Amino acid sequence: MIGYVTIGTNDLDAAIAFYDALFKGQKVRKIFATDTLVTYGFGGDKPAFMVTRPFDGDAAAAGNGQMIALNVDAVEDVKSLHARALELGGSDEGAPGWRGDNFYGAYFRDLDGNKLNFYIWRS
Repeated sequence: MIGYVTIGTNDLDAAIAFYDALFKGQKVRKIFATDTLVTYGFGGDKPAFMVTRPFDGDAAAAGNGQMIALNVDAVEDVKSLHARALELGGSDEGAPGWRGDNFYGAYFRDLDGNKLNFYIWRS
């Protein structure tokens, strides 16, 4: 159902540097960019992740209660991506760990305060 998600930024160059470094070595890649936005994803009909300057010209602000969850392949991916996000200047919102029997995740905020997590789900 989800085609793509979009988060705002007040510094597109810094956001691109952050996400390029964060996603380095993962299957995701930069698939589209303009002077106002960048899109990461897997291509084709897979959901994508976009970072943009707000169209209305106002300042970007993280939404209270909003979060983007990014599924990865393994517990080690959750751990390493969370650590990398913090090394790149993100802030910790929840260390890697099991939450229940099937969900392993880690939470962080990017440079603009957007909340994201990396997770795996075992059924």
